Amino acid sequence: MSKPVDVGSLRVGGYMLVDNEPCRIVDITKSKPGKHGSAKARIVAIGVFDGVKRSIVKPVDANAEVPIIEKRSGQVYAVTPSSIQIMDLETYEYFDAPYPEEEELKAKIAAGVEIEYWRIMGKIKIVRTK
Repeated sequence: MSKPVDVGSLRVGGYMLVDNEPCRIVDITKSKPGKHGSAKARIVAIGVFDGVKRSIVKPVDANAEVPIIEKRSGQVYAVTPSSIQIMDLETYEYFDAPYPEEEELKAKIAAGVEIEYWRIMGKIKIVRTK
């Protein structure tokens, strides 16, 4: 799920969809309006799930899609070779999540550890341990 916002209201550190992939904005440069055109914004963003750097150029008054990020708490139920089983601490539902990319975070994950995870557009990412 996502919501439309003006490109001019996006900020560094925020999130937006680029090529239908949720990305964190790392740089925005805005050009001044010219004689025959509107101001443009060049946005550089890094994918939340794949880590790929993407850039996009859009008019400042155009719309961009911003993903709705659900930040939730969970507890690691089991660690399997292919994924991590998590129990949500509010709804008590069980689901599988992929291993995090960061080695430091991966080392802290064990059965019984409380974590914070993000649910973005049907995908799950483990962000940190509590």
